[in-house]
Amino acid sequence: MDFLKDLNIQEKNFGASTGLEWNSTTDQGELEITSPVDGKKIAGVYLASETDYEKIIAKSQAAFEQWRMVPPPKRGEIVRQIGLKFRAYKDALGRLVSYEMGKSLQEGKGEVQEMVDICDFAVGQSRQLYGSTMASERELHRMYDQYHPLGTVGTISAFNFPVAVWSWNAMIATVCGDTNLWKPSSKAPLCAIAVQHILSDVIRANNLPEGLFNLIVGRGSSVGERMLNDKRVPLISITGSTEVGRHGAQVIAKRFGKSILELGGNNAVILTPHANLNMALPAIVFGAVGTAGQRCTTTRRLIIHESIYDKVKETIITAYKGLKIGDPLDEANHVGPLIDTDAVRQFTSALEKIRAEGGKVVYGGSVLEGEAYPSDCYVVPAVAEVENHFNIVQEETFAPILYLIRYTGEVDNAIKLNNGVVQGLSSAIFTENICEAETFLSAQGSDCGLANVNIGTSGAEIGGAFGGEKETGGGRESGSDAWKAYMRRQTNTINYGKTLPLAQGIKFDI
Repeated sequence: MDFLKDLNIQEKNFGASTGLEWNSTTDQGELEITSPVDGKKIAGVYLASETDYEKIIAKSQAAFEQWRMVPPPKRGEIVRQIGLKFRAYKDALGRLVSYEMGKSLQEGKGEVQEMVDICDFAVGQSRQLYGSTMASERELHRMYDQYHPLGTVGTISAFNFPVAVWSWNAMIATVCGDTNLWKPSSKAPLCAIAVQHILSDVIRANNLPEGLFNLIVGRGSSVGERMLNDKRVPLISITGSTEVGRHGAQVIAKRFGKSILELGGNNAVILTPHANLNMALPAIVFGAVGTAGQRCTTTRRLIIHESIYDKVKETIITAYKGLKIGDPLDEANHVGPLIDTDAVRQFTSALEKIRAEGGKVVYGGSVLEGEAYPSDCYVVPAVAEVENHFNIVQEETFAPILYLIRYTGEVDNAIKLNNGVVQGLSSAIFTENICEAETFLSAQGSDCGLANVNIGTSGAEIGGAFGGEKETGGGRESGSDAWKAYMRRQTNTINYGKTLPLAQGIKFDI
């Protein structure tokens, strides 16, 4: 495949890089990366060792000492060049994302576009690392706060967004003066290796310090745990399941490190009697089946007023019958495969639990076979009638299952259902009633980090801070003022007078 060659993906690839060099460790085992699209081996990746990790950290620490003193707008110029490179490789990298992970080609290219967009955002941010001046109670004093770089920022990314989530963290961290250490998912490491090759061109062209951008593909039990416990990595951003995030947060907190957690979602769309159903339908279907239901922002629960329930159910099933399932590199298809057969087992197991708890699968749920489906990872997205309190509904199943939930009475009842799960990432309401919309967005409304009106739960823009509450972790990445997490805050007070007045009027004469 030409895009593999264009991205410098070899038959066998090393798993550790400092941006200019690749460590040559081969004794830790080899990951064989198989595409869920056709079941064929794409390439191999030699796992990195703990010795590789130590070499990388040393390079990263040395690079930080230089990079932190580079003026932020000049850091932004480097990110601008990186964005241009991502633009040039959008088609090739988008195809690799689609082929290695299984999402549609449109989504694969869209993910690379997110990388371009966050680069553009970060370039502007490089001139806006603002502090504030505060009024001092003491005469001839000035008080203000400012922000300094943290050090090496770690990113542990998940398979479902194998490049975009890294860029949200890395590009902002870079303009903030930090160096970067990336541990990608072992299910989709080739995308990360391709990005590292792209970055190396910019590093060489600008004579940047080795260790500014670092990559390590290794076992979680060794390299991953070392990273979590490493005081030289003051901040780690973790994207993954709630269980992964809970463990990571506890380990990092024990050493008083900082973490950004982007964990599970159990996202709901509310349809009130005042909803524009023509507008809501495509948002719901894309939100539910995009990336084959493997987004943290996937629409998992559809909370429907009883007066329109039957109509919506019929419309959803009709739309699902029209979905084209198959090779995601074929842009005529809507839905590609799940990431692997473990994900398929989780999908079928969840459907069994729905039935066991008294729910009803009203459409889909089968595993597809035949020549049109060359791997064992293709399924028919499912629609199920359930109740919000079911144990399986309270969990996040990372698969294309849409739960239909009926509500009665006022919108407050729907909001209670929306909030009635332990996750709190994304949420949406479709209504043309301003009172319902404002209630949903108020302090008594959605308890999620993302709350939308008349758009779906999926497809957040990079300009807003991304993240959720409760067991989603509480972290924020990407836009708005999320950049502050990648810096240390310092309050400064300057006395430019000739005396030493104390705060709070305290007298201390000697």
